[in-house]
Amino acid sequence: MIRSIVHSDLFLLTATVGFYCLGASLYRRTHAVVLHPVLLAFAAMIGVLEVCGIEYARYEQATGLLDFGLGLSVVALGYLMYEQVNRIRGRLLPVLVSAVVGCVLGVLSVVYIAMAFGAERTVLTSLAPKSVTVPIAVSVAEPLGGMVTLTSVVVFCVGIFGSLFGEWILRRCGVRDPEALGFALGSAAHGIGTARAIELGAVEGALSGLAMALMGLVTAVLLPLMEKYLY
Repeated sequence: MIRSIVHSDLFLLTATVGFYCLGASLYRRTHAVVLHPVLLAFAAMIGVLEVCGIEYARYEQATGLLDFGLGLSVVALGYLMYEQVNRIRGRLLPVLVSAVVGCVLGVLSVVYIAMAFGAERTVLTSLAPKSVTVPIAVSVAEPLGGMVTLTSVVVFCVGIFGSLFGEWILRRCGVRDPEALGFALGSAAHGIGTARAIELGAVEGALSGLAMALMGLVTAVLLPLMEKYLY
């Protein structure tokens, strides 16, 4: 009886949302890094799946509704960009150049660091799309021979790091402009960084959403071409 309840779609979906809400509540009160809602929900659900012996494929099937909602939330970012269209208008070229440069440097940095540590080609391919949202990163890395699980974990870790420390690092480097802050967070930390940018302000959120979309597009186009010559 208990096993059937634990393995049910409702339990897994409720547990995921519950852990996230708990983390969000604790994070708002304490601002402790270890209590970031995404990080807490991630760690807690790993523990639940491990203890209950539930495979990830089963969990993915049970939480498909959340994936659907995530897609809607990404589309909703378009409204933020619409509100800031006057700021973006006339700056298309700098924005595109920034996205291309960010993509190339993001891929080269992680690949050559991993190569210096003797990583195999499969690992390099899995790490390369670290700066784009998981669905795009997986769809790009898998056909090139990357490991989906490694890519997913790395993208998640990059997003969490960017969300927690990205603003601090940028400000320490003298970056104060809200457009630059937002674009940097979206370029480097994809969806989780964009969530943080939205907390900072509408301008930051709009530019972060734009950067996330452009980085996904540019990475999907350039990475297969770069992969032939990088390793």
